[in-house]
Amino acid sequence: MIMQIPLDIHIIPCIIVIIYGGVTMLVNTNKMISVTQLQRELTQKLRDVSDTKEPLFVLRNNEVAAVMVSPDEYSTLKEMEEILEHFEIYEMVQKRMKHHDSSRNVTLEEIRERYGL
Repeated sequence: MIMQIPLDIHIIPCIIVIIYGGVTMLVNTNKMISVTQLQRELTQKLRDVSDTKEPLFVLRNNEVAAVMVSPDEYSTLKEMEEILEHFEIYEMVQKRMKHHDSSRNVTLEEIRERYGL
């Protein structure tokens, strides 16, 4: 007699590692979608991203082609990018100031006199 054992199979979302542009990201597979599937479910996926504030990774040929984020998240990312740019400028200025000779400074008045402005 063959005994049948009922199997209760659940698909468990897993976290995968994506390395893109030198950046490593942990991504929940539930937040990944193919371009073809996105075309069919665009309205619902836009609503999901907007409601959950969670990004959606769009795949083309099994590679990340785009990331859909909410307007709030996009705004935050742009602000962070601007702050990072300010830090980079600050570091550049500090590096240049180490070798600066203030005895060679020229005042605005000296420039006006020199060039007849």
